[in-house]
Amino acid sequence: MAAAAAAALTEAWRLYLVPTRVATFCNWPFTEGCSCTPDRMAAAGFVHCPIENGPDVAQCFFCLKELEGWEPDDDPLEEHKKHSAGCAFVALQKDPASLTLQEFLKLDKERMKNALVCTCQCLARKRNLTEQSTGSEELCSEPLGKSGRMLYKVSSCYRVRVDRMVQRSLYTELDM
Repeated sequence: MAAAAAAALTEAWRLYLVPTRVATFCNWPFTEGCSCTPDRMAAAGFVHCPIENGPDVAQCFFCLKELEGWEPDDDPLEEHKKHSAGCAFVALQKDPASLTLQEFLKLDKERMKNALVCTCQCLARKRNLTEQSTGSEELCSEPLGKSGRMLYKVSSCYRVRVDRMVQRSLYTELDM
């Protein structure tokens, strides 16, 4: 029954479940006798996303912080706190499965903000590579508008793209 319920969730929401994150740690270089086992990595919010020259790359599904260069005695939760102190998932004081719907949606709103910021930064880098001399790809750290949405000014073109992404998101903005 629990597996069927989990399958009904969106892919992003399934990542709140530890078993889903554990399943990403195929060919993880650290197993028994290490502090950074797949179970402990997943419990700290990480998913395994290896690259050709980095078999130990892990990324927090929530704040999107990537860490690599793991040592067998590294504590995943402590490393996560050290490198991404503002991660709301790390600061969470309860199991995500026990959150109320309102708490979950508020938390997921933060995850979506992180994804939008990451997308904006990626777009800015791409634009910077193609238009290096214009200087118009400035990222500012203030949200646009009073809604609290994390829409960062990259340029008017990118702001429109991000606005469309928000309009297409799976949930509407909540007043929390």
